[in-house]
Amino acid sequence: MSDFISYGKQWIDQSDIKAVTEVLKSDFLTQGRKIKEFEQALCAYTGAKYCVAVSNGAAALHLSVLACEIQPGQEGITSPNTFVASANCLVYAGLKPVFADIDPVSYNIDPEEIKKKITSKTKVIVAVDFAGRPASMREISKTARSKGIKIIEDAAHAIGSKYKTGEKVGSCKYSDLTIFSFHPVKTITTGEGGAITTNDKKLYEKLLMLRTHGITKDPKKMSKNPGPWFYEMQCLGFNYRLTDLQAALGISQLKKLPKFVKRRLEIIRQYNRAFSNLPLVKIPSEENLANCAFHLYVLKIDFKKLGTPRAQAMDCLKQFGVGTQVHYIPVHLQPYYRENYGYKKGDYRVAEEYYEQCLSLPLYPKMTDAQVNKVCSLLKKVLEKQ
Repeated sequence: MSDFISYGKQWIDQSDIKAVTEVLKSDFLTQGRKIKEFEQALCAYTGAKYCVAVSNGAAALHLSVLACEIQPGQEGITSPNTFVASANCLVYAGLKPVFADIDPVSYNIDPEEIKKKITSKTKVIVAVDFAGRPASMREISKTARSKGIKIIEDAAHAIGSKYKTGEKVGSCKYSDLTIFSFHPVKTITTGEGGAITTNDKKLYEKLLMLRTHGITKDPKKMSKNPGPWFYEMQCLGFNYRLTDLQAALGISQLKKLPKFVKRRLEIIRQYNRAFSNLPLVKIPSEENLANCAFHLYVLKIDFKKLGTPRAQAMDCLKQFGVGTQVHYIPVHLQPYYRENYGYKKGDYRVAEEYYEQCLSLPLYPKMTDAQVNKVCSLLKKVLEKQ
């Protein structure tokens, strides 16, 4: 239905269409100048020294772990409250995924729980900025760097956010690498797409090779150079390139990021006012609210005390044109992780309790105030009816 309010949605305007059309009329649809232009724009925005654009956020995570050159059989720690890609990237690299439970207020990975999970085999931490709220990166960084552990900040949700200290997420102030996702429901989009920022030149050069089959054409890095056609595959890489079409869209979208972030925050505040006094409902923490570019708006609702299944509430909202979603099923409860690593219900109680109560409401900058009011009114009616 055309008036259906989905939980997330891109905002494409004529400037975006014009940017992509110009590339369609150019000589290069991929491997052209727009890629570097997009990477430079992301560096200028975040303050990072280097950026590598890739095909999606999962590819960004995969390459980030590989660039750290960790021997298979070691361990990596991440959050159970995330999309599976945050853990899968460890498995792809031959590492054992270890989870650390979440903080009950921010729903981000708990720095104290990380400390409990570190062993002599821990070589990397993938810290997830859930919903757009930066994880406790300063504390995580202090713990990891004192032990020589690499830090990857999974900022798939968090482009446009800032740390409490004022630096932008993506600056890599507290990480070795930071990744972004540009899926259509994220704050800016390239259709599909992702990026990795870093301040480490060695990691940057490794990422460039891994993105394109492990190949280099740089004469300074090749064992021989018989002619201009020559290239060397020096490691096992992947075809994780972004196209110029996507990069052009990303450049255009990045210019609108401040406007998108501002509108998302306006909607968050409208929601918080509407739901702050509802019984059995907990709004997101308002700590550092003005510095968070929220990708998701998540309520905690005590469906058990409410006396109605979450699925029933979601179906009722859908019937009236409002889409909702659940973020996320704890990764350790997925069949693959149960069967291959022995994880079970009860292993991460805070994440599991959060999962039983969470509900993501529509949040995207193109939402009108009338649509926001509709969501608020309908959810209140559904909860009161139950």
